[in-house]
This record gives sequence, C-alpha cells and structure tokens, in this order.
Amino acid sequence: MCKTATSNNFAKESAASSRTLRTSATSEKSGTNQAASTRVGGGRHARALPHGTPAGRPALSRWRARAAAAATNMAETSEEVAVLVQRVVKDITNAFRRNPHIDEIGLIPCPEARYNRSPIVLVENKLGVESWCVKFLLPYVHNKLLLYRMRKQWLNKDELIDVTCTLLLLNPDFTTAWNVRKELILSGTLNPIKDLHLGKLALTKFPKSPETWIHRRWVLQQLIQETSLPSFVTKGNSGTVPAERTQRLIREEMEVCGEAAGRYPSNYNAWSHRIWVLQHLAKLDIKILLDELSSTKHWASMHVSDHSGFHYRQFLLKSLISQTVIDGSVLEQNPLRSEPALVLPKDQEAASSTEEARINLPHLLEEEVEFSTDLIDSYPGHETLWCHRRHVFYLQHHLSGRFPHSVTQLSPADSPGGTLSDLHLIPAGPHMSQAMEVDGLNDCSKQSYSQETKRLKRTPAPDSRGLEMEHRFIDQVLSTCRNVEQARFANAYRKWLVTLSQ
Repeated sequence: MCKTATSNNFAKESAASSRTLRTSATSEKSGTNQAASTRVGGGRHARALPHGTPAGRPALSRWRARAAAAATNMAETSEEVAVLVQRVVKDITNAFRRNPHIDEIGLIPCPEARYNRSPIVLVENKLGVESWCVKFLLPYVHNKLLLYRMRKQWLNKDELIDVTCTLLLLNPDFTTAWNVRKELILSGTLNPIKDLHLGKLALTKFPKSPETWIHRRWVLQQLIQETSLPSFVTKGNSGTVPAERTQRLIREEMEVCGEAAGRYPSNYNAWSHRIWVLQHLAKLDIKILLDELSSTKHWASMHVSDHSGFHYRQFLLKSLISQTVIDGSVLEQNPLRSEPALVLPKDQEAASSTEEARINLPHLLEEEVEFSTDLIDSYPGHETLWCHRRHVFYLQHHLSGRFPHSVTQLSPADSPGGTLSDLHLIPAGPHMSQAMEVDGLNDCSKQSYSQETKRLKRTPAPDSRGLEMEHRFIDQVLSTCRNVEQARFANAYRKWLVTLSQ
C-alpha cells in the first residue's frame, strides 16, 4: 500500500509545474518585449537594442533560468509518476496474492486523490481502482510494455506478468499484452489456468472484448493439447462424455459466457465462444446439449430481444438433430432413451460400448414452438421472437412424416464465426449419425453454402397441418394485438409461410 504522501502531493506537484511553465512562457514574452523596447537615448524614436547588448542580456538570462527550473520540476514530476505507478502495480499484484478468489473488477469514480492511501481497494472478492490514477497508470504500463517489445527496456518474467496483468485489466483489447502472456505460457512461466482467471476478470468490466475471447480459446486449446484431456464412453450416449476435468472446464466456461451475456445485450462474442466450447470441449455431447437447451430457456424468457441468445438455442436444436436418430417408436414414450447402435466395428468391445442416443426431437420442437407462442403473447413487438419461431418451424417441417428415413445433418458452415444457416437432409440408415466439422468450410460445404443462401424460401412444402396451425396463430395475434410492430411482424411471418406453400 502507498504509505507516503506521493499520491496526495502528486496533484500539487503537477499544478506547480504547470504554473512554472506558464510563468516561464510569460517571462519569455515579457523579457523579449522589454529587450525590444530598450531604446538608445530614451527618446520616442530611439533605436531598440538587440538581445546581445548588455541591456537585453538580463531578461534573456532570467528566462533561461526559469526554463531550466521548469525542466527540473518536470523531471521530478516524471519520477513521481514512475514511483506512483510502480506502487500501484505492486498493490494490484499483492491484492491477487492476498485474495486469489477475486471475481470482479471495477472503477471507483474519484476525480482526484483525496486521501494519502492506495488507489487499489479490495473488499471481499471485489477489486476496485480509483479512477484518478488510471490516466497515469495506463499510459505508463502501455509504454513500458512497448519498450520491452522493441527491446529498448528489459523486464524480467515477474515484471512482465505484473505489467501485463495491470494493463489487461484496464485495456483487455491490447493484443500485444495477450501475446506476451502467450509466450510466458509456452515457456512454462505462467500457469494457463491463471490466465483464464485473468480473462474472466477482464470480462466483468469489458464483457464484449474480442481479444479476451480469442485468447481464452487459445488457452483452452493449449490445455487440451498439453494434458490430452481424457474422455470415456458411457452407455446411453453416442459421443464421448468428457472426464471430470473437462466437465469442470465446460461448466466454468458456460458460467463465464452467461455472466458476459448478462452484462452486455446481444453479446455475439460470448455466445460464439459458448458454441465453440460445445464443439471443441464437449464434442457436441447430447446430454450437454440437452442441459444447455433447458438451462438457457429461463435466460431467453428474460431477454426477449437478444438475437444472439436465441441464435444459440437454434444452434442447440440443429446440433441435436445432427447428433441423433429419429425413431417413431421412441417418440411417444421417453424423450431420451438409449439403445445399442447397429454398427460393424472391428473390435467387438467397441461394438458393445457404442450406443446411439434417441431423442424425441419433434416433441422438443413442439415445446420450443409453445415457448415461442408464450413469449410472443407476453412480449408483443419483438422481432427476435418472430425470427426464432420462423427458424423452429423450418426445423419442424424437415422432421415431418415426409422424411421418415432421413437424418438431419448440420453443415460445417455452422461454426462460431459463421452463420447457422445451412441445414441439409441426407438419406441415411436408421442409425447413421455424423459429427459436425468445427473450423472452416470444405469444398463441398462451400458449394452447398452458396446454393442455399435463401434456404427459407426454397424449402420443401411443409405439411398442411403445421401450416394451418401457424396461420391460425397469426389470425389470433392480429385479432387481439394493439401493437403496430406486432402486427407488422405477424404479417411478415404470414408472407413467409405463403412462400413455403407455393
């Protein structure tokens, strides 16, 4: 903690330096005018003496003396700033050492230093920084790190960790600082788990920081590659269920994404990261997909205008379709039941452990339609709800009785960086299931992506019963609504339904 009067006297020193500079500039001007007005003989038309004459030298000498004094004061002020910043950085480091469970950071509005104390405030698990010191702290650590990268200043590993930590808490979009920490992780100096914690803290203040999310995915990839996180296959699941450590990582990432999504509306970066976690860590595990669909339902009902949140639910539904097999004998009973898959493995043990999960997908989609109906009735005039209903109905009619022996496959284009727009039907056996590619587009998917840009208008004609129910719902909305936007969205939805039946 700052036990000296540095923080209290810094403002006075800065003000004194500013007054000295202004006085020096005024003295320079007055000295020049005085020398210019010194005249030979004292007459009105007398000739002015140049600065080199004895009469002009005293004023110039005084100006030089004042300028030298101002420069000295500025040097002393710079030293005071350096001392102050170093102590603040040390206070932040000590705060994390005293309490490694800090879960939130924030700025405390404080225009100036009122007390002779540290600007770092730690209360329980909350870390606060008084705002008056940020204008000195951020430029200093920023410049110090740049000098290190340009090899003009040497910093040891501990100093690098402290400087980058302070800098990223104040400005998490500074890519150079994250790159330095990547080098520290690769060299074994920095624990990647601590970097995940730092990113989590930065997201409490800057929940949409793209560089923080990018670095977070990089750290998770390092954890997967380094430790080769184990996985095991259990009965009743078509995919590999993550081990305990992987499950803990997934759970923590879901919590981080949920908090960031709640702090910033339509936080596309947070929801995209959540999709990435499902693809890379959870491997689109069916149980986790179902848990996510259930856990985000309440969140969606409280954020009816969040396009990114409903986009995530659409991704979950499409992933479940791509990972499961439709079986009419199961649809009328339990939503989730496991039976042995009809596969031809090379190893008999693998055959006995490989099973296919079966889910009542039509029932899930019907529940999603009912959920959409309740939200549209309760919160009229929100376009997000109508767009979500359109997407769910699009999925519904692909699962109608016209395709009893088809598996719905999720396109590789449905990566976090792209759009969840390509849903293809492929003929398959009753137990065929394919995993979704994660990154990029292959040649086939690129071609199919370009061919199905307007998929919502080129889908096969849905069943008449589903269309009739949707038109009945629209008529009910239009007959009771008093919201102009609600009527406009309902009419637009009706026009889209008409294009499907043509």
